[in-house]
Amino acid sequence: MRSFGIEFVPMELFWRTTYYAVQAEHLGYDSIWITDHFNNRNVYVSLAVIANYTEKIRLGPGVTNPYLIHPVMTAQSVASLNEIASGRVICGIGAGDRTTLDMVGTEMEAPLRTVRESVEIIRRQIARDKGEYNGKRFRTSAGARFNFKVDDFIPIFIGAQGPKMLRLAGEIGDGTLINASHPDDIERAVKQIRRGAERGGRSFDELDIAAYTSFSVAMDEKSARKPVVPVVAYIVAGSPPTVLDRHDIPQEKADGIRKDLADRNWGEAFGAVDEAMIDSFAICGTPEQCIEKIEVLFKTGITHFVTGSPLGPSVRGAINLFGLEVLPHFKSE
Repeated sequence: MRSFGIEFVPMELFWRTTYYAVQAEHLGYDSIWITDHFNNRNVYVSLAVIANYTEKIRLGPGVTNPYLIHPVMTAQSVASLNEIASGRVICGIGAGDRTTLDMVGTEMEAPLRTVRESVEIIRRQIARDKGEYNGKRFRTSAGARFNFKVDDFIPIFIGAQGPKMLRLAGEIGDGTLINASHPDDIERAVKQIRRGAERGGRSFDELDIAAYTSFSVAMDEKSARKPVVPVVAYIVAGSPPTVLDRHDIPQEKADGIRKDLADRNWGEAFGAVDEAMIDSFAICGTPEQCIEKIEVLFKTGITHFVTGSPLGPSVRGAINLFGLEVLPHFKSE
């Protein structure tokens, strides 16, 4: 079954994000993902308000990280949220991004081990496991058990981009949030997830695999492409050499964009983003063009498509356009 999600960055006043969430539910989206960055509004406050104004759409952090938020606290947060939105809560977790962690002097140490142990702890806490946990990164005593019961299953999605994290997601995750937009990158990622599932002795068909894309839709292509430029600039600046090589992007050009972003030279940084970069790291265009591109992504093996930032020239307009012109094409199949 094909599912469709939407990402919101809680930069605006809470009622705007809540309005967008209600709008998305009414139009037929299946999931809402709220980003978790310390310089925006709190993810769980945002989710709690949204939960009170929605009825059936699934919702959760997309994604939190275990370096700034201990996994015991993440477990407590999603378990508490489940009491407001029973059976609708999903939990996205990943290693986070080095740029944000550097801002607060936090090192991204042993990301694979850290994410693995975090998933294990979250599940143990939700199940109210009575034993102690002794990992290499985290430890909990038997007394760390919750004083309340969680009645619903809360699936854990692992945000991943590199091959090792993708394999880990396939091995232990209930789902994966693939941080990519190009079909070649998604196809490579799905293969790694499949390998991880095989390593974990699991059925690949049990996994919910989402393409977590940079997305923009508008009635004309030019209007749709413009909003993704800043997002693509940051993606190019943060991409490893192997990804840049795959998309024929010179390392020097990426280094230049990274330096301009660091120096807050927005005009130079965004001006260096070309059409090829946009096509490599974003899904954008008219509704008809987006339908065609999304169809290609579903053929790679994903089961879930998430429209990530910036959504379009206007958030409200883009949600409507996607919900009225794109979703019906897939929901009617």
